[in-house]
Amino acid sequence: MKMKLYMDNDQFIAGTTLRDETAAEHNNMAFHACEQPESVLENRAQLAISLGCRPQDFVCASQTHSANFQKVTLADKGRGAEIGATAIPDTDALYTLEPQIVLSSFTADCVPVIFWNEVNGLIGVIHSGWQGTVKEITLKVFEHLKSAEGCIPTDFRVQLGMALSQEKFEVDEDVYLKFNALGYAHEFMYFNSETGKYHIDNQKTVKKQLKLAGIPEDQITIDRTCTFLNPDGFSYRQDKKAGRHLSFIMMKK
Repeated sequence: MKMKLYMDNDQFIAGTTLRDETAAEHNNMAFHACEQPESVLENRAQLAISLGCRPQDFVCASQTHSANFQKVTLADKGRGAEIGATAIPDTDALYTLEPQIVLSSFTADCVPVIFWNEVNGLIGVIHSGWQGTVKEITLKVFEHLKSAEGCIPTDFRVQLGMALSQEKFEVDEDVYLKFNALGYAHEFMYFNSETGKYHIDNQKTVKKQLKLAGIPEDQITIDRTCTFLNPDGFSYRQDKKAGRHLSFIMMKK
């Protein structure tokens, strides 16, 4: 299984799958962006073997670029894992306090946010495309974790996965104005007068949201691999039929 591990210790394992030309559908992990569901099932089964678990241990959401999130319990185990229709609907972030559940987030340019709490063991994933970023999904998730779960921001470590680079994330004024309205993203944007396009660093904007939530900067790591430029990446902007990476985290025990 071609993947990149961001964390692997006695308590947690986290990482992302990578595009692989030798695998079925180039190692696509998403039912909603596949040609053959059987290929996705085969790829997920290989990932499960690599993680030492079963495909039924995965929990997936039907992502809609919302700011909605859900706490995952043992009753949710297997949702969206083998049949797309059973995924948690209209949700772009998942978290849990349960071990042996693989929380999953699907991306092809969007920013995957993987986080774990080293004190209470809480883990989670967030899918933050530009729409999720301007809706401040990451900030909302962590504000919820502080108020509803009693989490302390300094107990978290966060990994931002590979995503579309600022160079390749070019947008028109309408998207620029949405980011600018946040009030803290201006330093992560520039205007290209030759093309008339704005370029936005979505990863750094999400990182700023994490810092606003109280996560210490030295506990936030960014994978700056560009999904467009790197052959390991799936890029929807490059290919509308692109597959999807699966970013994951599991508490081992």
